[in-house]
Amino acid sequence: MRTLLILPTYNEAQNLEAVLRSARAAIPTAEILVIDDGSPDGTADLGDELAEELGQIRVIRRSGKQGLGSAYRLGFRLGLEQNFDILVEMDSDLSHDPASLPDIVAGVRGGAALTIGSRYVPGGSIPSWSLYRRLLSRWGNLYAKALLGFEPVDATSGYRAYSAAIVDEIDLSRVRADGYGFQVEMAYRIHMLGGKITEVPISFRDRELGESKMSNRIVVEAFSLVTWWGVRDRLSRARPVVHPEVQAQSTPLNRSA
Repeated sequence: MRTLLILPTYNEAQNLEAVLRSARAAIPTAEILVIDDGSPDGTADLGDELAEELGQIRVIRRSGKQGLGSAYRLGFRLGLEQNFDILVEMDSDLSHDPASLPDIVAGVRGGAALTIGSRYVPGGSIPSWSLYRRLLSRWGNLYAKALLGFEPVDATSGYRAYSAAIVDEIDLSRVRADGYGFQVEMAYRIHMLGGKITEVPISFRDRELGESKMSNRIVVEAFSLVTWWGVRDRLSRARPVVHPEVQAQSTPLNRSA
């Protein structure tokens, strides 16, 4: 099964080499797509240099910051056009340990429509977060789970792998959220399609180099969208629709946690 790893970047020159080398070691046959939003620190140039050395790496340069969700939508479209079977999301700041890639990809290989690298299933951890960040993240995930009625306990995690077949069922032009909201929206759409969602434990580490892209706008957007989706679908009494082709691909997979 052909695997495409999608790495959005903005000012990640300090981390990119370590990420690419570690990812290549973890899943040697995967192809890697770096989508850079006009980083002034030379991230894209470094990506091109490493592509020549490591191979199977493509760098796309975009003008200006267009957002995480926009980068992933572009990566998904290209992955579908090029007939990849598995589409993987991962942060490029080393907060997601590339060593977990085989476990996450294995979930989709085993029949899941979406496998999430989870901080909150047994074995998952966030060793360096403050109490405030822990509470905010946990409350946000519990809120999404309660309002949307789906299974993932870490729907905001950006470390995940999708079956390309399930992504092809989603109208990406209607997926407008960014940041945490994008992750929740994709998981919710897969849930509504009847796709199997599994989680595997990861250890999430705060970046050591570079600046965080987190902002209050991203958090507010996520909470606002979850509230809207939950209220809208409760009022319309929406129910998951299982497409035959998705159901056939989504064979049961035991959680690793």
